[in-house]
Amino acid sequence: MGRRKVELKRIEDKSSRQVTFSKRRSGLFKKAHQLAVLCDLELVLIVFSGNGRPYEFSSGNSSRKILERYRAHLESEKIVGADDHTTEEHHPYPCDRDGQFLRVPEGEEIEDMSLTDLVQLEQLLYAKLGHIRNTKTRRMIETMSVLQEKHVSRLPRPMSQIGGKCC
Repeated sequence: MGRRKVELKRIEDKSSRQVTFSKRRSGLFKKAHQLAVLCDLELVLIVFSGNGRPYEFSSGNSSRKILERYRAHLESEKIVGADDHTTEEHHPYPCDRDGQFLRVPEGEEIEDMSLTDLVQLEQLLYAKLGHIRNTKTRRMIETMSVLQEKHVSRLPRPMSQIGGKCC
């Protein structure tokens, strides 16, 4: 007999939820240990329980040393990446202070752009397109209401509204 498939939804019973968390946390830490041993790597795994208590697993060095290595790696990426990312003085395309393009690059300029710049340009174009569509829709509605008012004002009014007698 095989295992049944578990439906992934929140366990409502508090004690069952705690038992499941403890068992799965142990299994997760066991898999992390296996991965660290099999692949000869340093690993930190931090899990917060539902009530905010942290549980951690660390292979080899202390968690603090591994996390410091990770922070140093992030800092070095920021320094190296600073040359590639947009700054107003160094970016080849005109940008505002937030890194938004002031004009849309065209033709060969697009071919020279980095992947990060292309993603940023795409997001900007989607945002601008949404703004343009909203403005267009608002103006169309305003124009339609003006035309409806003109049309209503040109309709002949019944004699009772004019004040005259009919026939």
